[in-house]
Amino acid sequence: MRLVVLGIIPGNRRPTTAMAWLLCIFFLPYIGLLLFLMFGNFRLSRHRRETQEAVNRRVVEGTREIAKQVTPYDGPSWINLVVELNRNLGFFPALGANTVQLIKGYQESLDAMADAVSEATDYVNAEFYIMSSDSCTDRLFRELEAAAARGVRVRVLFDHIGSLRVPGYRDMIRRLEASDIQWRRMLPLLPVKGQWRRPDLRNHRKILVVDGRVGFTGSQNVIEPSYRKKRNAKVGRKWVELMARLEGPIVGTLNVMFATDWSSETEENLESQLGTHHWDSFDGGVLCQVVPSGPGFVTENNLRLFNTLLYSAEERITISSPYFVPDDSLLYAITTAAQRGVVVELFVSEVGDQFLVHHAQRSYYEALLKAGVKIFLYPKPLVLHAKHFTVDADVAVIGSSNMDMRSFSLNLEVSVMMIDADVVQDMHGVEEQYRAVSRELQLDEWLTRPILARYVDNVARLTATLQ
Repeated sequence: MRLVVLGIIPGNRRPTTAMAWLLCIFFLPYIGLLLFLMFGNFRLSRHRRETQEAVNRRVVEGTREIAKQVTPYDGPSWINLVVELNRNLGFFPALGANTVQLIKGYQESLDAMADAVSEATDYVNAEFYIMSSDSCTDRLFRELEAAAARGVRVRVLFDHIGSLRVPGYRDMIRRLEASDIQWRRMLPLLPVKGQWRRPDLRNHRKILVVDGRVGFTGSQNVIEPSYRKKRNAKVGRKWVELMARLEGPIVGTLNVMFATDWSSETEENLESQLGTHHWDSFDGGVLCQVVPSGPGFVTENNLRLFNTLLYSAEERITISSPYFVPDDSLLYAITTAAQRGVVVELFVSEVGDQFLVHHAQRSYYEALLKAGVKIFLYPKPLVLHAKHFTVDADVAVIGSSNMDMRSFSLNLEVSVMMIDADVVQDMHGVEEQYRAVSRELQLDEWLTRPILARYVDNVARLTATLQ
């Protein structure tokens, strides 16, 4: 068996990932092989891949002329090369004439989404990794129900396993069933219905689109800030998020992403919402570009975008990522940036909510600190769950993607690149608030941590590569 897997497992996998699986199988032959059969395949079904490919072709054809009309950014020339990269990988063009509002308040974000839904006249498309009906999200659910009752087409997608793990899941299902809302589980894991796939292959996107006019995306799920966990509430653990409210042509590209995922789950073709005739790109406003990524794309779009931006930075990079478990390419990009004199800051939680991921993340701190990266620990018991970063004074990225190998290979994610000095300045303001409450980790302090802690970090790092 060992000789057989030696020639099979390395195929189309990172060397580190293949080595981790081989070690697992060599040391625990039967258990390791069973785990590999359950978790080793990171590809979506053929139907889902074909659906994504069909949408990609349509987007390219429908936006060919629009892409030619986009006015090149008049700042650093490398930014236009990044735009072209994203177009080749994710197929969406950069579009101007957008407005962007960053929303850092947790309840404020939920209320802003509810306000937008209350004004819906045609349709509401909502897609979130985790959804829960609770005291904080009740108004948003009521607005969704009211919109559906008055004839608005309300469609809701939520990740099956992501939402199932939250207390009160059955209550939310009963509430949805009692309404006129159309809803589906994303990537459902229901073996009795013939729906089976790798269990941790998840749709991690967060998108809300109202009438193609207003869109929301970012890091926040639709759930109260302690994730309905008694132990979180007991110690005061709450999630800190950042969302973006978008208006303009860019909302149409978010809607195409929703329509693609809806079609994958329902077989319903949202033909009227895939049109690109309204994506006129005007001068002025914020230049934005949506970057889809996940198992439906073989090119790891988010990783390539992040690496390109890191290598292009000339002055400053500031990253907020709750789960920072980079592959070698990203680790080299961020440490190389610091070593060539770019100011690199990384904001992470002092204590994470996921044991193995948090300790795997800690195993990279020594290399980062030695390269000159400044690591800021957001104070416990809060969890800094916001996912965004800025490059120099020109580019900001926000979305659902973490900077970890799971988000690069296994999760369906959405990122929005925003090219605008004012938006970057607004995000710098958010980063400054993080800096004001965080503690900077020093290399000397880190090198003297207990041997047992170092051992746990290193073991967790190995498990992070089992993909």
